[in-house]
Amino acid sequence: MISVPGSSGHPHAPGASERLPVDLRVLEEIQRRVLWLAVRMVDAANHERDTGDGVKVGGHQASSTSLVTAMTALYFAHLDAGDRVSVKPHASPVFHAIQYLLGNLDRAYLTRLRARGGLQSYPSRTKDPDGVDFSTGSVGLGATAPLFAAVTRRYVDAHFGPRPRSRFVALIGDAELDEGNVWEAIADPVCAGLGTVLWVVDFNRQSLDRVVPGIRITQLRRQFEAAGWHVVEVKYGRRLRAKFAEPYGDALRRWIDDMPNERYQSLFGYQGPELRNRFLEEAPREVAKALENVRASDLAPLIQDLGGHDLASMIEAYRECDAVTDRPSVVFAYTIKGWGLPIAGNPRNHAALLTPEQIAELRSALGLTPETEWDAFPAESAAGRWCAERARVLRRPDPVPRLDITVPVQVERSSPKRPVSTQEAFGRLLSGLARDPGVAPYLVTTSPDVATSTNLAGFINKTGVFAPVELPGCPDSLLKWEPGPRGQHIELGISEMNLFSLLGQLGLAWDLSGQPLLPIGTVYDPFVCRGLDAFIYAAYSGARFVVAGTPSGVTLAPEGGAHQSTITASIGLELPGVTFVEPAYVRALDWLFCDALRGIAAGEAGAYYLRLTTRPIDQAPFEAALARLGEDELRRQVLAGGYRLVDASAVDGPEVYLAASGAVLPEVLAAAAELAEEGIAAHVVDVTSLDRLYATWRRGLRDDLRAARRPRRPGILDELFGARAPVVTVHDAASHAMAWLGSALGVPCVPLGVDEFGQSGSVHELYELHDLLPGHIVNAALAALAL
Repeated sequence: MISVPGSSGHPHAPGASERLPVDLRVLEEIQRRVLWLAVRMVDAANHERDTGDGVKVGGHQASSTSLVTAMTALYFAHLDAGDRVSVKPHASPVFHAIQYLLGNLDRAYLTRLRARGGLQSYPSRTKDPDGVDFSTGSVGLGATAPLFAAVTRRYVDAHFGPRPRSRFVALIGDAELDEGNVWEAIADPVCAGLGTVLWVVDFNRQSLDRVVPGIRITQLRRQFEAAGWHVVEVKYGRRLRAKFAEPYGDALRRWIDDMPNERYQSLFGYQGPELRNRFLEEAPREVAKALENVRASDLAPLIQDLGGHDLASMIEAYRECDAVTDRPSVVFAYTIKGWGLPIAGNPRNHAALLTPEQIAELRSALGLTPETEWDAFPAESAAGRWCAERARVLRRPDPVPRLDITVPVQVERSSPKRPVSTQEAFGRLLSGLARDPGVAPYLVTTSPDVATSTNLAGFINKTGVFAPVELPGCPDSLLKWEPGPRGQHIELGISEMNLFSLLGQLGLAWDLSGQPLLPIGTVYDPFVCRGLDAFIYAAYSGARFVVAGTPSGVTLAPEGGAHQSTITASIGLELPGVTFVEPAYVRALDWLFCDALRGIAAGEAGAYYLRLTTRPIDQAPFEAALARLGEDELRRQVLAGGYRLVDASAVDGPEVYLAASGAVLPEVLAAAAELAEEGIAAHVVDVTSLDRLYATWRRGLRDDLRAARRPRRPGILDELFGARAPVVTVHDAASHAMAWLGSALGVPCVPLGVDEFGQSGSVHELYELHDLLPGHIVNAALAALAL
């Protein structure tokens, strides 16, 4: 019998006083059932479901089973209700098997792995039915998510009072440590000292295609220790450790330690005398003596007795890490890929599936029948009682996804009288929100070492920089950089991956830390691409935040092509779960920014991407549109995605629409005035959110197609483009991003934009290079009218 954490808390947490004893035989019985259900789940998906398309379903039986022991020990003997776990993508079947035994998953889902409406291929927060904490699937991102969730919890505890203690656990494959974002996260000072973080590395020493030559454990251990982590190796199980303690045991251990990984893995396919001969080939005499009393039938279980498949060893490792409260911990659990299966250790087992005959043999060996194979444990059995108790311990209250606050409709009551850039305005608006006592406490900003150059200085001066403890400040006449627990800006190193990883977890704080926040990040717009994988991951996970990409486009003229973004507007438009906006004027930005924060506070799904520039532009044209339309109507149109900045209905002549976003509006207005002098009615449409216009059109088109109706223009497009007239799109971004407007309107379209890498110069010079000057726009309008 061993003791495991009970319902009163963690064994090393303050106030923990109770440990419930559990018989390891009960955990081993649960482990065997988890193994079976995970393997059978994949088998049923591949051999019993006719997809009708000839495409294999897959499911990673071998890669799943290597984590069965680690996950059984974790869920059935270690975790508490507040703990949050990221599960290795290929261990998805193991996770679902555990949730089924805990009563959190209906039995019907077990035969619906990778089916529409069923269990996802990899754990998904938004699509799986059984309470996934962290979505995984993109290698390396699920590993770092709990790390940044712990950063978020530390912030929440400092600002809103300590929550019940949670541990943030990542179960990761050893090959995930090849991903650069893992080391970017580990190295960032913001992740230091997180004693609630535990990584469990499934050290099976196999990648997708091969047995990994050599073992990098010494290098990996030193890298983690250099970053301040506590490192535990669980290399051997109890049987081997006991054998090492016997005569000649030291020689046996040295022989196994020094054996090349490829050779060790090759032994898994052998049993009895043949295994003995191959294992002892060229071994010192003492090694043979160490094994001379081991029966042939016991030799394979002994040699393959790795610590990652020993329940007691894993529980001991978890407890050791739990006692370390001043730094993160990592457990290297030595495992066998395909553990418990006839394909164990096979170098080609990654995508291998057990045959129906092998499934039948495994079912029989586990004491199951076709009639009982999907059963949970009987409620009155020891395993059934333990599962019920663990389900009770792990039960969580429902989270509250919204803030009971009122976000203002706008921060400022009027437009500036001088030319202003949207980047400068963004910083001023954020500082204004920091003066709102209802909103300010929930604002938290972050950036990858670009806070001042993205205009966060005013907010930082007012709210401070966050650190777990008071730190010495940096004297500066313009910026008060004084880190401490009350600060509301989290500064990262220069890693855009870390920015989006942290934003994603700040945007899930309502669920993972019980506290909704209003997270805002800033990054140079061209480097959105550098953090794109983490941005996609955050959006897929349903995180809620605002990111400002600024400065953007070739309008950042002197910086040259390396700092000029071209495809980011397309990213914002095409990325699900993200609303992309690109206002040109301060009042429009004010309304859109406040609307985004209102949506986040209300618990509405989705993130927001603001694409901003450093080019100051005259605000008078917007004020003229405001006077013409009225504030309520103009705000409604701005939030819907666009409005007519210039209505040329008074011009008696052929009509053309000039649709544009952001900093190019001055050139578009000049072109419209020139066209008016030529007797052409050029309406100027300021597209404030290309994303919202496209989504409205696409949604209506889809509904019409499904109902077999003639496609109709949605209301907002009719309002903006009433007449059937050609359109010219003008954008400081890839020209194709707005070109869809021609298809939506059913008219000729001439798209102008930036379709090559830029270079240094003035705004005028680069606009000339990319055909964005008024004369180019006029020519494009004449060409559109001639089509």
